[in-house]
Amino acid sequence: MKLALHWKIIIGMILGIIFGFIMNAYDGKDFVSDWIAPFGKIFINLLKLIAVPLILASLIKGISDLKDISKIKSMGLRTIAIYVGTTLIAIIIGLTIVNTVKPGVGMSQDTIAKIKMKYENDAGVTDKLAKATAQNDAGPLQALVDIFPSNIFVSLGEAKMLQIIFFALFVGICLLLIPEKKAKPLVDFFDSLNEVVMKMVDLIMLFAPYAVFALMANVIIAFDDTEILLKLLNYAGCVVLGLSLMIGFYLVLIKFVVKKSPLWFLKEISPAQLLAFSTSSSAATLPVTMERVEEHLGVDKEVSGFVLPVGATVNMDGTSLYQGIAAVFIMQVIWPEGLTFTNQLVIIATALLASIGSAAVPSAGMVMLVIVLESIGFPAELLPIGLALIFAVDRPLDMCRTVVNVTGDATVSMIVAKSLGKLHDHPKAKEWDDNYEAVK
Repeated sequence: MKLALHWKIIIGMILGIIFGFIMNAYDGKDFVSDWIAPFGKIFINLLKLIAVPLILASLIKGISDLKDISKIKSMGLRTIAIYVGTTLIAIIIGLTIVNTVKPGVGMSQDTIAKIKMKYENDAGVTDKLAKATAQNDAGPLQALVDIFPSNIFVSLGEAKMLQIIFFALFVGICLLLIPEKKAKPLVDFFDSLNEVVMKMVDLIMLFAPYAVFALMANVIIAFDDTEILLKLLNYAGCVVLGLSLMIGFYLVLIKFVVKKSPLWFLKEISPAQLLAFSTSSSAATLPVTMERVEEHLGVDKEVSGFVLPVGATVNMDGTSLYQGIAAVFIMQVIWPEGLTFTNQLVIIATALLASIGSAAVPSAGMVMLVIVLESIGFPAELLPIGLALIFAVDRPLDMCRTVVNVTGDATVSMIVAKSLGKLHDHPKAKEWDDNYEAVK
């Protein structure tokens, strides 16, 4: 019997974790870094390689297939409204949990001092602070300016997703506004490009179980202070609980709005979830998410080609939930006087706006957390200590919240497709060797 892809990935993940612990015990970190980790990086590079052409091709083809500009407005408004709604719910869930459990209350001064000494001047912490400062200094409307590219080839080369999405929408709308006969050659080109890139996804996914093994082994060898990890279990537990509740909320939407089985949904989207967990990047996972949503969940390309690229850029439910919990946790530990109701309302508003600007790459949420904290007047001199408090567990939590981000994107794409009559009951999944017999 052929083993399903998600089981292969799970096996690779478990073996990678075990191998990582063994290498930690026998001082094999250098071996993992030199000979195992590169295979994980190659896999992520391949996914990123196809993400940009996939967004470009699927969006242009999807928009041109709508045949009606009013449908773009309808789909766009529904998509943004649902994304904003789920993000608000995620932030509220996070704040409710952290205010109920209070994981930062009672943390010993010895633990705070140890974490401060180990991580306050860590390159990762200082890098996040520098990026947040640069983003704050850019001006209030810089995020809007950044949507509009001056050179699309630079945008493509640097994978600036919002600029690529704008360009693709612009091209798609213009294709609708010219005679169909003249638009057809370009539409056919992007349709063909989309098919080629989706076939690339099938081929790259053959390597997924081995890549996940490498990625997980590399993650495990990075954990070198289990004592600090244990001290932060309450905080990490709050984040994981919130993310689990968010997954549960998505499943409720699948059951009662989409009218599909939640277990079926989890089974079909699980390869994308597992890759999101392994890579910590919803952008790198996007090609796989699109393949699963179109070929396994039955969402029409017209919808998935628009909703998923937008979601990978602006829908960060897991990240927003984490920012709410992390901000309040840090205040509970080192700035309890800042825990006012007004400040928590500001956290909700800022985390919602920050999620739109948060890059779909590992640990971008921590950069946005700095902006959230600064919005409530958090003392600047305490920011390095605040980030140091959560830095030790940021990577595993980043892996978990990326799973929520990807699951949210898939859920919203199904809701939008259902509302537009673009959800198919019996999708046919394509395999990498569908046409192999004809060309071998």
